[in-house]
Amino acid sequence: MRRIVHNKVHVEKYKIATHPYEKLIMELRQLRHFVALAELSSFSRAAERMHIAQPALSISIRNLEREIGVLLFDRGPRHVLLTAEGEEALRAARGALAQAEEVARIATSTKETGVLRVSFVGSAAYQILPRFVPAFRRLHPKIELELSEGPSLEVINRVKENVVEAGIVRHPVMQSTGLEIRVLSREPLVAALPRGHALIKKTRVRLADLAGEDFIQYSHTHAPTMNAIISLGCQKAGFEPKVSQEAIQIQTILSLVECGLGVALVPASTPSASWQRVCFKSLADAQSLLTVGLALVFDPESKNPRLPNLVEVMVGLSKAVSKIPKGAT
Repeated sequence: MRRIVHNKVHVEKYKIATHPYEKLIMELRQLRHFVALAELSSFSRAAERMHIAQPALSISIRNLEREIGVLLFDRGPRHVLLTAEGEEALRAARGALAQAEEVARIATSTKETGVLRVSFVGSAAYQILPRFVPAFRRLHPKIELELSEGPSLEVINRVKENVVEAGIVRHPVMQSTGLEIRVLSREPLVAALPRGHALIKKTRVRLADLAGEDFIQYSHTHAPTMNAIISLGCQKAGFEPKVSQEAIQIQTILSLVECGLGVALVPASTPSASWQRVCFKSLADAQSLLTVGLALVFDPESKNPRLPNLVEVMVGLSKAVSKIPKGAT
């Protein structure tokens, strides 16, 4: 390849200005254009490789030359040849691009490896986690999930205190959290009745039919969202629930129902097959009075590079979550 050192005519023609190196603002895109032109010695072929118009490539190269203060190419009617400075710059440009690719590789590697901590309410184990965990592991096999269970308030606090990166909580969230909230599912509540209860034989059950029954209610301190939703729904149906016991987890509530201590209202996704002495009864007016959901909560300012992977998978799968109760009559 012929080496040509730029001369005064070239400098005046292109009005190349010299700048202190610390003020350089060249872009990787310009370096890729430069390397393509150096390798192909043709503006048209280089433009085709880079998928840009030839005039745009010419402008990019000229701006790069102005930026660094030397001519990189000798342009002739039938040739585009590297100058001596251009050959030196080519080696540096290739090195810079290789380093940029290494930076991208390391960044991608960080995003796809490491630990992601997720806390969840117990009911998420019925409909969200069985779909999310296998899908996430399939898409991001090198990211380790650390899962922990707790009531909604505790889960929210864990996210706010950066104990975990994300949480799955009951929706609606009653208090201000400062966190981003993405609704994952919505479903009605159903009545959980002890075997032998008179309402089991009734074809159509409404919430008002539970007036006067002893209620196993969610704890107003540890599960305030569910407590408030049920209390408000009962008030709209014309009665105040007569609470005989409070509990935090669905499993405990259903165990108390199974013991005959009262009735309860639980999410429709609760697996009925696990409770042989509990009958789950759909409520005709549940959609208007008793609808709850699950939501993903996370700090949008989180520095964990793996969090966007979780949000993408979980929100994508939320559309596939079944909202129809199995086993409720």
